[in-house]
Amino acid sequence: MNKQLELFLTFAKIGAFTLGGGYAMIPLIQREVAENKKWITDKDLLDVIAIAESTPGPIAINAATFIGNRVAGVSGAICATLGVVLPSFLVILAISYVFEAFKHIKAVEYAFWGIRAGVTALILKAFFTMFKQCRKDWLSILLMVLAFACVVFFKINAIFVILTCAVIGIISFQLRRTKE
Repeated sequence: MNKQLELFLTFAKIGAFTLGGGYAMIPLIQREVAENKKWITDKDLLDVIAIAESTPGPIAINAATFIGNRVAGVSGAICATLGVVLPSFLVILAISYVFEAFKHIKAVEYAFWGIRAGVTALILKAFFTMFKQCRKDWLSILLMVLAFACVVFFKINAIFVILTCAVIGIISFQLRRTKE
């Protein structure tokens, strides 16, 4: 099987079996791309997530594009991106035709309640997986706590918080390099 088709099918599987958006897809991307296919390492995935999160657009699409490009160039990026987007697009298209007719049914209401709980679990798993991979020094932990507080409690725009953390990380790296 050629790489483009393999990328498309891998990301189509991820896109088809993940509910809840990009953060919920991270554990599946990690398992499929880093563990099963070995296209990237877990550390590379952490970098991919950081880049995908800090560039415009949905994180899962950005990650698929980046990984596809790394594995098979521009054509790989296109195939991986289409693979991750197409299942969601088709499902949303189908649901949009029937949702109004069924949204008042209790079973549908409870199904969406259960889906939300599952998505929350996937997002928490992604958090803990990334946290294990991250550097754990006093500055990293302080930045994590402050970034969370800024976004959640003070409603500061996440883009500003990400850019500020990036600048602090660069300054920290330069200071460490100068000391060495």
